[in-house]
Amino acid sequence: MPLRDYISYWKEFIQGDYSSPRGCLYLKDWHLCRDFSAEGVFTLPVYFSSDWLNEYWDFLDVDDYRFIYMGPTGTWSPFHADIFRSFSWSVNICGRKKWLFFPPGQEEALRDCYDNHLHPKHQPCSPPLEVTQEAGEMVFVPSGWHHQVHNLDDTISINHNWVNGCNVANMWHFLQQELCAVQQEVSEWKDSMPDWHNHCQVIMRSCSGINFEEFYHFLKIIAKRRLLVLTKEAGPGKAEGSEGTGLGRQQATFDIGRIAEVLASVVVHPDFQRLDTSVFSPKPEDLLQQLEETVAAATSL
Repeated sequence: MPLRDYISYWKEFIQGDYSSPRGCLYLKDWHLCRDFSAEGVFTLPVYFSSDWLNEYWDFLDVDDYRFIYMGPTGTWSPFHADIFRSFSWSVNICGRKKWLFFPPGQEEALRDCYDNHLHPKHQPCSPPLEVTQEAGEMVFVPSGWHHQVHNLDDTISINHNWVNGCNVANMWHFLQQELCAVQQEVSEWKDSMPDWHNHCQVIMRSCSGINFEEFYHFLKIIAKRRLLVLTKEAGPGKAEGSEGTGLGRQQATFDIGRIAEVLASVVVHPDFQRLDTSVFSPKPEDLLQQLEETVAAATSL
């Protein structure tokens, strides 16, 4: 639906006493920042400026995880945890939202209590953390927290998902869980399906948006850009590709250290070792060695 049509619908919905034959429609996941005319609409809060997820997709110039949400009173987002177990932040331009938060692990207690075969560990759930977000206020959603959001007024908000050195290990843990879920789902075809492990990676990417190969490339791109920051700091001139990160030496070193920790786990994972990494440049083991040497040199200063 074009934006102009949605705005017309919204006006008619309000005039119809917040009712419409088309139901209560929510405009979600509008990639305003991918529209050239939207450049400079807002300034990224400094607290959330280390944003590997959007840095990576901006580098590829194919996607992003920055969204506009807008809708009338009564629109809502169902119970979920954010993609890749990313952090997220949300700012209300106008209107109010009611947030219901559950810390990691509590979602297990919300599964169907009538099916003890599927969910034998069902237990009572603690009350959610309830937050009312006013216009002009920002809400931060921690990694892995399930939440549900209701618009109490006609509301417009800006929302970002992001990953950085503080939760990239959560992302890697989530991807391992996703692959296990896929493998379990198609386990009966393991012996009869040629290249079963590769098919699981394909299915995983279709369901989750990323697989082990792309996760390596995600880590590689961020690592190379941080290494360029250190190169720029160490010598004269500007390192190509380092501009626009807004990062200093300490932040770059921290990021490289966290990437190295996760990459060390990635390269020894049996399903990653089944990938054809001969075409990867650099090779995962070589990149890991470079990152570990860089961290060792930085910490010895």
